[in-house]
Amino acid sequence: MPRPMRGPLATSQGRCPSVTPGTWAAATVAVRPWQRRQQRMPQALERADGSWAWVVLLATMVTQGLTLGFPTCIGIFFTDLQWEFQASNSQTSWIPSILMAVLHMAGPLCSILVGRFGCRVTTMLGGVLASLGMVASSFSRNLSQLYFTAGFITGLGMCFSFQSSVTVLGFYFVRRRVLANALASMGVSLGITLWPLLSRYLLEDLGWRGTFLVFGGVFLHCCICGAIMRPVATSVAPETKECPPPPPETPALGCVAACGRTIQRHLAFDILRHNTGYCVYVLGVMWSILGFPLPQVFLVPYAMWHRMDEQQAALLISIIGFSNIFLRPLAGLMAGRPAFASHRKYLFSLAFLLNGLTNLVCAASGDFWVLVGYCLVYSVSMSGIGALIFQVLMDIVPMDQFPRALGLFTVLDGFAFLISPPLA
Repeated sequence: MPRPMRGPLATSQGRCPSVTPGTWAAATVAVRPWQRRQQRMPQALERADGSWAWVVLLATMVTQGLTLGFPTCIGIFFTDLQWEFQASNSQTSWIPSILMAVLHMAGPLCSILVGRFGCRVTTMLGGVLASLGMVASSFSRNLSQLYFTAGFITGLGMCFSFQSSVTVLGFYFVRRRVLANALASMGVSLGITLWPLLSRYLLEDLGWRGTFLVFGGVFLHCCICGAIMRPVATSVAPETKECPPPPPETPALGCVAACGRTIQRHLAFDILRHNTGYCVYVLGVMWSILGFPLPQVFLVPYAMWHRMDEQQAALLISIIGFSNIFLRPLAGLMAGRPAFASHRKYLFSLAFLLNGLTNLVCAASGDFWVLVGYCLVYSVSMSGIGALIFQVLMDIVPMDQFPRALGLFTVLDGFAFLISPPLA
């Protein structure tokens, strides 16, 4: 007579309805060592909306500043990388393109890791990957190696750290979630402000290789922020899972079917086909993103091409970030008010229209004070876009389908980020 089943399959995940001696070995293998240790040494879970939530909010602000704020400083190294590798504008611009594309396109993969290992481990893994990418890029001998190290590996690590930190913030804050997201977005603004200034300072003394090596150490702070994100107690009851099915007779077809189910679960291609509003929104944002990230890449080399001082050129990006410190939380709080609920999509379109029109200023003049005014107006439109882009998506797609719709949305936007700078 088989012994009664114990362990995670019988407690936290529910008892399997029928366990035969043949499937008992497979069920026993499924109990991993870290799960056994977790049973022997239960962890103390943090409470939502508690005092530790504000510490996690601070860690999320730092993580967002380190990750989303970093691509804005790549333009500081644009001229040095061109001179080092004797490359054209298009060839050099592939570095920030790949970085921003992977930062957005790896969202579904990050969701899988968060579901499997949790936000804490995923954030720390992202910090390690971003650090390794920047350290390896400091030893690159050609642009192809920079594409892989500074572009792909660093972008993948930043995606893991950023998206998992945003996810854990939703668990820690329930009553003040809108306020928490608005405050966390200030980290992006601080990153946009400080990264260019730090890059300019280090570049003068260490060169771009030494600066990238220092950046590798800076990204390790994401590991510290991840360690702060303790598991939080939720009010959701444990999900009852069925026993693992027997292995398929054709492993190749079984693997293909599993991949198809994973894609279906994380990427909403069915919503794209049947929801006209979602299809129009995704295609419209993809088209707009072809021009949205260009100032972050080309504004500094454009200003230097107009014989502007290097410090002044770097200051332009910092002006955008400093303005966003105040504008982004204000835009986020206004977007969450019920009075604007029926007008969000029109305000979002107006923000993108303003963003496109301000870019015409660069074609008119390259004077420093003209570009300062351009940066201020660009910050207003940038804050509106950042505050409304996900709010409008929530208005178009039901919340039960939002995670899948967001996964496909970020992947398709990643393609636009990839081709935008080289196309320009």
